[in-house]
Amino acid sequence: MIRGWTAEALNTAPDSANQIHGDEIAKQYGFQGGLVPGVTISAYLIQPAIESWGMKWLRHGAAHVRVGSPLYDGERFLVDVLDQTDTSYRAELSRPDGTVSATAEVALPGDVPTAPERRMDPIVDKDYKGPKASFDTFTALRNHGCKAFRYRWNAQHRMQAYVRDEQAMPPLLSATGDGFANMSFLLGCSNWVLAGNAHMNPWVHLETRSQNYAPVPTGTMVVAEMVVRDFYEKKGHEFVDVDVHLFDESDDTCLMTTSLRAIYRLRGM
Repeated sequence: MIRGWTAEALNTAPDSANQIHGDEIAKQYGFQGGLVPGVTISAYLIQPAIESWGMKWLRHGAAHVRVGSPLYDGERFLVDVLDQTDTSYRAELSRPDGTVSATAEVALPGDVPTAPERRMDPIVDKDYKGPKASFDTFTALRNHGCKAFRYRWNAQHRMQAYVRDEQAMPPLLSATGDGFANMSFLLGCSNWVLAGNAHMNPWVHLETRSQNYAPVPTGTMVVAEMVVRDFYEKKGHEFVDVDVHLFDESDDTCLMTTSLRAIYRLRGM
């Protein structure tokens, strides 16, 4: 049986360059405080898969997560598992007042898509700052290609824990010893490579579709490559859709693919 769970949320990025995770800017946009990152909320919804399926899920699991409303640091969230089968489930994450903040469909697919190959996009330094996000910027990135970035997974990474009590995380996701990278970090790579290619502040992570291809051991240097798929305006917000592929730099093995949707410019900015 795939079980839900509960814990206290952790804002894994309070000092992020994306100031929507800090109290001051978030409150200016009507939120109670800095937002727990969407990638961290996603990890909460996916944890039951890792508890139930373990390495099978790290090797070829898939997830579709939608974040619809905020979750705040220190709030006790509840993940309910619904409509479960031997190889899939649907989940909802709710806040203490019962508000459903996010939903997910998680599965061990029978047919896994062929893993993409690394394009060898030029890798830039972690301090590289792309041009300001705009229709013109995303047009140029779509037409001429994007920069790649590196991210080291280890126990020193700020995403090594995604809840206040690390004991609530599966041992398989320990950042030390024989553990593997968690989904807050892996999905986080898609956020960071997007923000690296096009400067955005503040911006909001909305939705991901991810497919795993290999577990990521401690010490792995991950290379993230990105393609811009679409960008558009709706109800005053400006959106962007990108595909991000993660590779092990040591041998170019594909680790994960993610399709990310984000609001890069909030209404009124």
